[in-house]
Amino acid sequence: MSREPLARPLPAAVLWDMDGTLIDTEPYWMAEEHAMVGEAGGTWTEKDGLDLVGNDLLTSARIILERTPVTGTPEEVVGRLLDGVVRRTQERLPWRPGARELVEELTGLGIPMALVTMSWTVFADVLVQALPEDTFAAVVTGDTVPRGKPHPDPYEIAAEALGVPVGDCVAVEDSPNGARSSTAAGVPTIVVPHMVSVPDLPLSVQVASLDGLGAADLAEAVSPLRRRPE
Repeated sequence: MSREPLARPLPAAVLWDMDGTLIDTEPYWMAEEHAMVGEAGGTWTEKDGLDLVGNDLLTSARIILERTPVTGTPEEVVGRLLDGVVRRTQERLPWRPGARELVEELTGLGIPMALVTMSWTVFADVLVQALPEDTFAAVVTGDTVPRGKPHPDPYEIAAEALGVPVGDCVAVEDSPNGARSSTAAGVPTIVVPHMVSVPDLPLSVQVASLDGLGAADLAEAVSPLRRRPE
């Protein structure tokens, strides 16, 4: 009698970064930063924009205020940036290759997912509302956590909200600060570098793209990270 092939393991839960991982909104942020600084009579370079990738928004706003003639409070700067980025994203939701297909597969398999982003709720809602209801069982945003990335808090909060131990989750990230946050929380992490390079970190593995990857591929990619020496 022939045996059925063993099913490939699946992730217990997947914790998703948003900007640069699920949707390619980093160019939107950079365009809004450039416009804001230009209106104030300053100069904003590509390097300046890349320096902000993966930061929580208030940290990014403080850097803009320190480097440029832009005035206002960090909260006011964030609000102005968000207005433009939200508008652009509502006009066109720019999915990263393979991301939407993977989210749809995970949803169909009933694997719980959380969105873990340093963008604020008003922006995260644009993505959440574009997907079927309850795609994300938890949404953790930069305006709802005591400390943002690279601190572990966002991922610890997300795993707790899903009721899944951090070590049983899989995180998907694209930035150094994001990967530092997830790995510091103890979440095995798949890094898909996009706008900036990401150093090799313990408890992480890098892939070139999500295109063509399925749910079982995520579990397989992080499996060596969970092995313990005998």
